[in-house]
Amino acid sequence: MADFFHDRIDAGNRLAEKLLAYHARPNTMILALPRGGVPVAYPVAKRLKLPLDVFLVRKLGVPYPGHEELAMGAIALGGIKVFNQEVIQAMDIPEQLIEAEIIKEQQVLESRAVLYRGNKNPLNLTNKTVILIDDGIATGATILSAVKALHEKACKRIIMAIPVAPQSTLDKLSNEVNEIVCLRTPKDFFAIGSWYQDFSQTTDAEVQSLLHKSSQYKAD
Repeated sequence: MADFFHDRIDAGNRLAEKLLAYHARPNTMILALPRGGVPVAYPVAKRLKLPLDVFLVRKLGVPYPGHEELAMGAIALGGIKVFNQEVIQAMDIPEQLIEAEIIKEQQVLESRAVLYRGNKNPLNLTNKTVILIDDGIATGATILSAVKALHEKACKRIIMAIPVAPQSTLDKLSNEVNEIVCLRTPKDFFAIGSWYQDFSQTTDAEVQSLLHKSSQYKAD
């Protein structure tokens, strides 16, 4: 098997092979972190015959020019906040800039909830098994925020399924979930996109299209 994924759909097809034990399992659903996690999750949902929805979280980027891609934390709907204190301290980020970033990303979070989910009812995840999918993990701040929010929704089990991540990050996350399925744990990680031949940005239209196509899979 090649070290690189062709694109997110390819990664999802490979991930599905490792998740066949959950095929058509009752009270089980797939949640994707948009936007990049949705095209990974779609072929998994299709192969496993499971419902697919999005779980919205937003990275809190360092609010300094040239460092915006570095995560100082993340937020999820419901007031969930996770911070990377090492980054905050190392970059000497003042509280007022952190709060400004939270307000900005909260607005994006709420607008995307409407864009992707429309008038759907809030997710009922009580006693559900959730397979949480993204296109990769770097520091883990974003997906950790999602996991903490899922715990508050009384999920029965959480399976974290990702194509690529550094082993050190997976070790930090291992106590937060019931199971981790990861296809690649490269020693020299660099960045998520470096493990894809095509890592072009996923659009809102693509997310909406894939969610619409997946709507044939009904939750139990």
